Amino acid sequence: MNLSSLQPAVGSVHNDNFRRGRGHGSGNGKTAGKGHKGQKARSGAPRPGFEGGQMPLYRRIPKRGFTNRNTKVIVGINVSALNRFEDGAVVTVESLVETGIVKNPRDGVKILGNGELTKKLTVKVDAFSEGAKTKIEAVGGSAEVI
Repeated sequence: MNLSSLQPAVGSVHNDNFRRGRGHGSGNGKTAGKGHKGQKARSGAPRPGFEGGQMPLYRRIPKRGFTNRNTKVIVGINVSALNRFEDGAVVTVESLVETGIVKNPRDGVKILGNGELTKKLTVKVDAFSEGAKTKIEAVGGSAEVI
């Protein structure tokens, strides 16, 4: 037996569009599969999360924090990652995505100063840290904010 050949037992799977409550001859008449009496047998059964009048879990747990609607997600890249580019290349957000350094630029890309840079590059991104800017310019490159 393989996991790929498993299937439910014959007769155990029912079609979802089965017509219920259409008389005894249909095999599912009278109570229409809902049993006898009780809250779940009637229309208007309680909403999901209802605990019979007890204070539900989602109201018992305290609220914490908030979500700032104006926040921006900035992707940080270290200076050492820019060594992939050739000497004298122009590095933009698009070129970072093409080389695979950045997968999703989101709201902006910031170059951070961790690591060493050995190549002269012209870097055009949304933001730079002070350390990154000095390292790029120390090698003879330029850091431009777009």
